[in-house]
Amino acid sequence: MLESDSVLFAKVCKRVKKILQHDPGCHDFAHTLRVLHNADLLLTLESPVHPFAVRMAAVLHDCARPEELESRGKLCHAELGAKKSVRILRDCGCTDEDFIRLISDCVRTHRYRNKLQPKTLEAEIVYDADKLDSLGAFGIARAFHFAGREGACLHNTAEEALAGKEYSREDSAYREYLVKLRNLPFQMKTRSARKIALERARFMHDFFRRMNEEAGIQEKPDLDI
Repeated sequence: MLESDSVLFAKVCKRVKKILQHDPGCHDFAHTLRVLHNADLLLTLESPVHPFAVRMAAVLHDCARPEELESRGKLCHAELGAKKSVRILRDCGCTDEDFIRLISDCVRTHRYRNKLQPKTLEAEIVYDADKLDSLGAFGIARAFHFAGREGACLHNTAEEALAGKEYSREDSAYREYLVKLRNLPFQMKTRSARKIALERARFMHDFFRRMNEEAGIQEKPDLDI
């Protein structure tokens, strides 16, 4: 990374850290740093044309989270973040419009619930890096953190969980696992991320299986991997 790149990267990190300083633990700046760590891991296994763009997009991917949280999901942080990242990069002194556009596209397509698909390897790596933080030990921690913040029950049966709705009492960590997280390995865009995701998903599967056993729930979470 060139010295000028290092300066730009430091400026953007400082800006994003300030933006996310009041966000809850699921999507705070610590989450951003873990996504950056995942991106760096994938960069050792994949060979995109613009690795610096991957690292920059990883830092910027959640820059519009505060707006989405304030709207309770009515605004899409990926779509808004794509526009916001352009302003941040320009404000921090970036003048390479092709570079800015590439990062904006990475941010726009990183969301799991988004219908837009990543079109470049750079965007695929950012997508995968973000999803990897929803799996494994941190995936479990984040699921319980969110459920607790929304006042959901600590645990429930699969039937109760799947019959429940988002932001309801039944929106437990187990529901998040059943509805979304167990499917993530099959949504990964790169082969490298898929391998890591499968290992982390197995860890989550064993955790919820054990939790069901300790609660006396006679069911095993399905995991077809």
